[in-house]
Amino acid sequence: MTAEDSVDELIDALVRCTFQVTGVLTRIGADNDMSLTQLRVFGILRDRRLRVTDLAAYLGLDKSTMSGLIDRAERRGLLARAKNPSDGRVVEVFMTPLGHSLTQRLDGEVRAALTPDLARLHPTQRTQLLTLLQPLLPAE
Repeated sequence: MTAEDSVDELIDALVRCTFQVTGVLTRIGADNDMSLTQLRVFGILRDRRLRVTDLAAYLGLDKSTMSGLIDRAERRGLLARAKNPSDGRVVEVFMTPLGHSLTQRLDGEVRAALTPDLARLHPTQRTQLLTLLQPLLPAE
């Protein structure tokens, strides 16, 4: 097997795993009247406040699309906007307590759906997989 063949196999495996995880997220999102993009927004905002433009850039969306997603979540009481405490010119988006509650519940559902597959790995393999994936994760 050549190095190119092993890269091709790795890409194929990553894509298939991505399809599996995306399928779980899409199903759980649909069960809760949320799109995959909305789930991504909540995943990003779970521990921070961001400007709409920064959030849009992170997700690769234009500002108007991002504003529409935030507007819908605001109407549901899941997200809110407020001025940055140190710079009143900047408006940030953040999760409300209801949004945090929903995110915790959805996180539990995702973990429950994915754990059986991950449990098939030996604990050492899980540690190795995490170590190998770390360099591929985007910087936060």
